[in-house]
This record gives sequence, structure tokens and C-alpha cells, in this order.
Amino acid sequence: RCVQETDIIQLMSAESAKTRSLPRESLVQYEPPIEISEQSDIVRMGLKNKKPQIPLLESKPNIQDILNAILPPREWDHDGKHYIQYVSHNPSSRDDVANLQKLLDERLIARQARESGICAIREELHNQCFDEIIREVTIDCSERGLLLMRVRDELKMTIAAYQTLFQSSVTFGMRKQLQSEQGKGDLENRLKELQSKKHDLEERKIELLNKKEAVEKRIQERKNIDEARRLEEVEFLKYQGQHLETFLKSLEQQQK
Repeated sequence: RCVQETDIIQLMSAESAKTRSLPRESLVQYEPPIEISEQSDIVRMGLKNKKPQIPLLESKPNIQDILNAILPPREWDHDGKHYIQYVSHNPSSRDDVANLQKLLDERLIARQARESGICAIREELHNQCFDEIIREVTIDCSERGLLLMRVRDELKMTIAAYQTLFQSSVTFGMRKQLQSEQGKGDLENRLKELQSKKHDLEERKIELLNKKEAVEKRIQERKNIDEARRLEEVEFLKYQGQHLETFLKSLEQQQK
């Protein structure tokens, strides 16, 4: 039983590897794939590490050369063989355009693309749809196809620039967040230190206020004692003054 399960797993792995080697289904119409068995064939066909160049319209190139430059052929390996597939140069009818729209909606649903927001699947499928439209327009008018290709490439450059800007802004934000988190610990320690210092100062304030009240109380008590003593002295001096006046009056009467 274990051997059978191992064989099944190996078979599934092999099938998945074959599936990965095959190109993904595309909305762009392609010609049947061509098997290339020898490396010399690739060199002879001008496909070895060579990027297709846009032909000059003054040279009056054929539609196939323009299509291969706008939409390069697909290449892949499968079962030890190398395949190449060129974009189709057959004109499309009105029914093909309607079928393209229908197929686009079906692929969006099948691959569970998001209806809004950023979605790589929806972007990929719409790019394929735009490439197919460029192919159809190029077959009817090569100048329009080349102009649409410029628009497509410009949009891709703009999106790539926005992606770079987004990634750099995310990196900048993460760096600032890390810096703020690192500074947050220092600020928290500083806050704790200041709170402890504030608590000590409040206790010192209470202590000084108690001392102040005690000093004011002693001063008031001493003031009251001094005032009472002065009042007693004043009363005593008044008494003496009255007594002396009475004594002087008695002496004057005796002398008369």
C-alpha cells in the first residue's frame, strides 16, 4: 500500500511538472506550436537570445514580422522537446470580438479575480485582452497596431513606476515605523524617569508646605506672645503713670 501511495505521489508530481512546463492559456490567439528539435534550428530561425526588433514601416514589412515584434512568440520545453508558438496572423471577425469579451468574463470568474482594487489576475487577463485587440488591429492596419503598442508599453512603464514608488513608500514607512518603535522605548523610559522625578518633587513640595505651615504657626504664636507682653507693659506703664500723677497731686496739695 505504501508503494502504491508513493507511485501515486510521483505520478502526480510528474503531471504537475508537465503542467508547469506548458504555457498558461492566453486570450491572445496563437498559431499551432512548432517543435524545434535542434539548437541549430533556433539559431537559423533567429530566436536564440534575440529580442524581436520593431521593423521600420518604410521597409514595408509583412504583417507577420510586425506581429512577431509586437507580440513575441512563446517558447517552452515539454517532454524533452523545445516548442515555439507564434501569434496568429489570421484576421478576426465581429464574432471573434464578442467571443473575446465572453472569454474574458469567464476567465475572470474562473480564476476568481477581484472586481475592484489591486488584483494581479485581473491585470494579467486585461493585458492579454489588450494584446489580442492590438493583434486584431495590427492585422487590419499596422500603423494603428504600432501606435497601440506604444500606448501599451507606456501604460506598463507608468504602472511599473507606480509600483516602484509604492514599494519605496512602503519601505520608507516600515523604516520610519521601526525608527519610531526604537525611539518609543527611549521616550517611554524618559517618561518613566520624568514621572518618578515628578513624584519626588510632589513629595518634596508637600514636605516644604508642612514645614512652611509649622514655621508660620510658630511665628504667629511668637507674635501673639510678644503682643500680649507689650500690652501688659503698656498697661503697667499706664498704671504707673496714673499712680505718679496721683502722687504728684497729693504732694502739691501738701505744699499749699
